Amino acid sequence: MISDGIPGTTAPDEKAARQTSTTRQPATARRAASARDGAPRADLPAQDGAPPRGRPRSEEADRAILRAAAELLEERGLAAMSIEEVAARAGVSKATIYRRWSSKGLLALDAFVIEFRSLQPLPDTGTLRGDLLAALSAWTWAVTRTPMGRMLAGLIAEAQHDAELHMAWRDRVLEPLRTQYRVMLDRAIERGEIAAPVDKEVVLDLFFGAAQHRLLLGHLPMTGEFISEVVDVILHGITRAR
Repeated sequence: MISDGIPGTTAPDEKAARQTSTTRQPATARRAASARDGAPRADLPAQDGAPPRGRPRSEEADRAILRAAAELLEERGLAAMSIEEVAARAGVSKATIYRRWSSKGLLALDAFVIEFRSLQPLPDTGTLRGDLLAALSAWTWAVTRTPMGRMLAGLIAEAQHDAELHMAWRDRVLEPLRTQYRVMLDRAIERGEIAAPVDKEVVLDLFFGAAQHRLLLGHLPMTGEFISEVVDVILHGITRAR
């Protein structure tokens, strides 16, 4: 189940609640009082720097929408999920969802990212081999033992014909993970395990590419032996370059 990932809402202001029970002044009296006191009038446009008017975004609704989207993604996948179903399960209107997410792909991406990123910690084992093994094992576990694998495959497929989702995938999933795993390579360079000129982008392509290939095509399993072989092939290539 996807974790909520969004802080809860605060209780209403008690003073504001008490004021609802007081007797209202006539509109003309209120405007006169405002003019005397120097308070801004409600019928005049807000001055520069004033907080925007309108209904504030509900964090409770955000949580309900993301939770409903995650459940539907787990149950039937992105292709079969609809905004109508998410709205019905979350107890909100479709308009509420579309004010926050312009497409079901972007909604699904946010529901996916909350949980997936939490399953990808940055390892620090003291060696590059240990770090690569731990990182690839965590990625493989997430996509084979949780609903994340099905969600990831569905999002990659949807991003092929949705330019906005494609850019969001790169910005919210791909680049943050690559930035995180570059740290492992930087530490290895500092320890003298690999040479500084090593092309870190190629290393990361090889690191992710083999596992994603098996996830998307499903032609061979992602086993512990597979993980070890991928890591050792990468290390053999980059350590020989020193």
